[in-house]
Amino acid sequence: MAANVYASATDGGSGGDSAETRSGTGVRTAGATIDCPDVGSKLTSVPEQARGEVDKELALLDEQIAKAYQRLSESAQQVQQDPGFADNAVVNPLKEKRAATLERIAIAIDRVGDRPEGLEALAACTVEDGNEAPAQGEGQDGGDEQPAEEQGQAGQEQGNGQGQGANGGQAGNGPVAADFADIKSVQPNSNDKGGASGGSFATSCGVNENGLFNSDNIIAAPGVTNGAHHFHDYVGNQSNNAFASDQDLAKAETSCDDQGDKSSYYWPVVRLQNGAQEQDAQKPGGGIEGNAGEIVTPKQVTLTFVGNPREKVTAMPRLLRIITGDAKSFVNGPANANASWSCTGFEDRQLKDKYPLCPQGSDVVRTFKFQSCWDGRNIDSANHRTHVAFADAAGNCPSGFRPIPQLVQRIVYDIDAPSLQDGGRTTPLFAVDSFPEQLHKPVTDHGDFINIFDEDLMGEMVDCINDGRKCGAGADGGQDPAPGEEPQEEPTKTPEAPQEEPTKTPEAPQEEPTKAPEAPQEEPTKTPDAPQNGNGGGKPGDQGDDGDDGKGGAAKPPADEPDPEPEPGDASAAPGGAQPEVKATASADGGNAAEQGGGSKNGDDEDADGLGDSQAVGQATSAAPTPSVPSRTEPQAVGQGGLADTGAQLWPAAAGAVLVIAGFVVLRRVRRSHM
Repeated sequence: MAANVYASATDGGSGGDSAETRSGTGVRTAGATIDCPDVGSKLTSVPEQARGEVDKELALLDEQIAKAYQRLSESAQQVQQDPGFADNAVVNPLKEKRAATLERIAIAIDRVGDRPEGLEALAACTVEDGNEAPAQGEGQDGGDEQPAEEQGQAGQEQGNGQGQGANGGQAGNGPVAADFADIKSVQPNSNDKGGASGGSFATSCGVNENGLFNSDNIIAAPGVTNGAHHFHDYVGNQSNNAFASDQDLAKAETSCDDQGDKSSYYWPVVRLQNGAQEQDAQKPGGGIEGNAGEIVTPKQVTLTFVGNPREKVTAMPRLLRIITGDAKSFVNGPANANASWSCTGFEDRQLKDKYPLCPQGSDVVRTFKFQSCWDGRNIDSANHRTHVAFADAAGNCPSGFRPIPQLVQRIVYDIDAPSLQDGGRTTPLFAVDSFPEQLHKPVTDHGDFINIFDEDLMGEMVDCINDGRKCGAGADGGQDPAPGEEPQEEPTKTPEAPQEEPTKTPEAPQEEPTKAPEAPQEEPTKTPDAPQNGNGGGKPGDQGDDGDDGKGGAAKPPADEPDPEPEPGDASAAPGGAQPEVKATASADGGNAAEQGGGSKNGDDEDADGLGDSQAVGQATSAAPTPSVPSRTEPQAVGQGGLADTGAQLWPAAAGAVLVIAGFVVLRRVRRSHM
């Protein structure tokens, strides 16, 4: 390989500093990386009994690559002096380790099924030029992707002639100047579509202001500490770590305003390459693996579920797992990539393989549009992809798949455009955390979701979307309207007219004042307990202050408040006929939700594990078993009204009481005058 592939390992930026000087963590190169075949994506069929063992071996393959990359990046000088050093000291030993791991995978599958063929061919890896991105094309969403040549040109213009290796971020393994593009140079390329189920349901779960982080990934690497090799932000479920069982997730606290949503939403953190040393600076998943700098807390996170342009959506099965995007897409190529970067005010322009340079007053936006078609049976799959799919451009799901609500995550950051001309010294570069060999490329961005909505709330979501309404706890606090679009208010929040109540004149008015309406302030806001941490859980540098974060928010209903009665004729059954059988995934401890007999019950025949019956026994919620409940249309006397409303309801009773008393006094005086 040409020597210039490795030259950028110690080439300084415009100021001449080496990667070692900038990071203080050892020389790391943004110019070369390890490229290995992605075994996990090729294992599309793994018997359930072998899934746990195979997942752990796949995680070991990732660890082997990470260590090989570290060895390569620390040996830049030897590589420059001896072109054969990389093969002899890094690539060949890695191949031997991978071959042994692949053999164990084959044996594990062979015990309970058919031995996979061709795994041995996936052992060999190569050292590749990190200056060259993989061939670009349509990503996972198959949609509004900007042509790669336009994005690349925009990025090179911003680089001011510097090569990719001219600056390498705080840890020396990226990002670099050509990873950025001026959003104003991008042509509009995004066009959202409406259709048959054009409503939306928003849930509000905060911005991870409580600092719940770890470098685990319970979907891709259950039971493996540091399975992601990069840190994630978590909102929603507060118990997500590598060892959480389905029961742990179902019983967890949630950061969501609506306590019926215990779903887990997580994504790689964004860091400023400003020299800051977080507490993970010397830990796996953090600085040891090239993820360095100050973690940026999002300014805003909106989580919105939308419909399908052609047909009605059906409910998601409980514990459905979805990964969108590809954390390894820099070396794997864009087939499963689904990154979208933009700026506020410019969101009709989306970048796939560049970070945006936003003008002053505009914020960085990253958006994930998750898969919106489900196979009707499985809540996960061997490669964590084949059980869900994207609809085509017209909204059609693949044969055998049915439309489900599509999760759209929009995450906003208050980040200034970095100063590329000096390698980020004046205004720092920013980047997502990544596997070390992925060099923090923006195309590797990805998001993860585990559905833990309770069934009633999921039914309400489906009804809302299919009826074309805007609903949910976050419906009025999300994305700014598009140009020319007026914000739409939540139609279900219209209170009942208070003047209807006074028409009921009580026979004994003196008893009426004892019926005081409930004060709304008596509904406590439920504060989640301190999160349970996995690897590196909790914000680096955070000492666990669980006080009020100042964010505020709507009061949450008490857990023991009875559900309101459903309205007559309100049906939430989704199309699709009979409920399909749902196949559950193995939990982190090797258990299978489908084998747990519908979840544990206590002595009173109540649901003790929080999983509910329908998913635990293998039934999807494609037809909700109970009618959806319009939770925001209670009469004002149930804590919705204010003092003025209460007075408007009680003054006729007070007036009646005065008249009765006056009449009684006059009657007694008349009787006395005749005695």
